[in-house]
Amino acid sequence: MKVYLAGPEVFLPNARAILDEKIELTRLAGFVPVCPGDLEAPASLRGKARGLATSEVNERLMLSSDFIIANLTPFRGIAADVGTVYELGFMCGRGCPAYGFTNVAVGHFERVRDYYGGELAEDAHKAVRGPDSLELETYDMVDNLMLDGGIENRGGVIVRHAAAPDALYTDLTGFKECLAIAARRLLG
Repeated sequence: MKVYLAGPEVFLPNARAILDEKIELTRLAGFVPVCPGDLEAPASLRGKARGLATSEVNERLMLSSDFIIANLTPFRGIAADVGTVYELGFMCGRGCPAYGFTNVAVGHFERVRDYYGGELAEDAHKAVRGPDSLELETYDMVDNLMLDGGIENRGGVIVRHAAAPDALYTDLTGFKECLAIAARRLLG
């Protein structure tokens, strides 16, 4: 089975080393790894043309894959990387099994609460709202309910791991656990 390995690791200065380690672990678990960066857009392309070509390459890689493991560690904010979220939705839309992990054990609600500095209030309907009057999801989930739901409704799991702050994108503990669960469920 081919697994698409999604996540913001591609933005790290040592991206190739981290991806290579994930690839090796994936092979050892009995899967064929497929990663963004396995194929690249032509080097001659620049700007928007390069971005569109990269998107097309990644979609072809996802179409060649049987399932996804997505790194949902918050990236550049309180939520998962938007590219990874797109990839997860793409694979879920294809009906593929989906698994995820995060290196931040604190849930989405707690992260949003902290973003608001704890200034939350219940409205007349018992909905929890921030100072901007926007409702918060209070479902004890890793991220937005559609991410958790997309994974769990396809029989997958999201592994929570509390990595050290300086290792949020390099600690592979949660990835290894997620990979082992996927192997047990998908390979028997």
